[in-house]
Amino acid sequence: MPWILLIFAGLFEVGWALGLKYTEGFTRPLPTVLTVASMIVSLGLLGLALKDLPVGTAYAVWTGVGTVGTAILGMWLLGEPATAVRLGCIALIVCGIAGLKLAA
Repeated sequence: MPWILLIFAGLFEVGWALGLKYTEGFTRPLPTVLTVASMIVSLGLLGLALKDLPVGTAYAVWTGVGTVGTAILGMWLLGEPATAVRLGCIALIVCGIAGLKLAA
């Protein structure tokens, strides 16, 4: 169960990372409220997962899921470049997340 909470925490991290783009410097009320709510949920789920997981592993996986998700959605939704080097680096992060899961 803590791993499921951690994955959802990472997905909500993606939500707030992308949400920051849409707040336009916190000047748009709805995106700002949704972004702040996503931050709260993400940190809350991370905190719950930390009850059973090592902090170093959980934090690395949380940021890794957030990084990979944000980078992929940035390419898909925001037209950010999808170069071979960038995709290769994302693959390395995914390998690191899988390795941390297997080592925990």
